[in-house]
Amino acid sequence: MSKTSVLGIVKSYNQAEQVVEQLQSGGFAASEISVLFPDNQGKHDFGHVKASKAPEGATAGAATGGVVGGVLGLLAGIGALAIPGVGPFIAAGPIMAALSGAAVGGSTGGLVGGLVGLGIPEIEAKRYEGKLKTGNYLVAVYTEDGDEERLAKEVFKNAGAEDISTSSMSKAPAGATA
Repeated sequence: MSKTSVLGIVKSYNQAEQVVEQLQSGGFAASEISVLFPDNQGKHDFGHVKASKAPEGATAGAATGGVVGGVLGLLAGIGALAIPGVGPFIAAGPIMAALSGAAVGGSTGGLVGGLVGLGIPEIEAKRYEGKLKTGNYLVAVYTEDGDEERLAKEVFKNAGAEDISTSSMSKAPAGATA
C-alpha cells in the first residue's frame, strides 16, 4: 500500500516533539508518524510500550542512559539502528520497520538506500542523510488526502522545519510497527 508522506528536517529533540504533538493534535495517529535521528548519546532509555521486531542484524540493543521518552517515546517501533557507513540512529514509527529491513542490512543499503526504498527521491535522500549526519532529525507523517497533506505541511512550517517535502512512501506492513 502506498501513501503520500510529508517529511521535514528539524534541529532538536524539542522541535521534533513539538511537530509530533501538533500532528497528533491535528488527528494523525502515532502509528503514522516517524522520527529518525542520530544516536549521539550511545545509550537510551526508551519510554515505549511495544518494541520493534526488527531483524537482529540491523538493530542494536538499547541500554539505559540518556532519555528518549515523552511524545517520541510513545511512537511505535522505537529502537536503535546501526546504519552501515553512517553510524547509530534512533528510529520510531513506520520508518523503523522499513529501515531495519534488507535495505539497511544489505551491503548496498545504508541510509540513502533505505530512504529511497521508502519512495524518497535519491537527491532528497542524500540531502536528508547529510542533515542527519550533522545532528538533525527527520520527521515524516503518512497522509490520506490533500487536506491532511496541507495540514501536515502547515504543522512542519509552523514548527520551523526545513526541507519540507512530500513523497509517495510505501507503508510498512501491518504489524511491523505495532
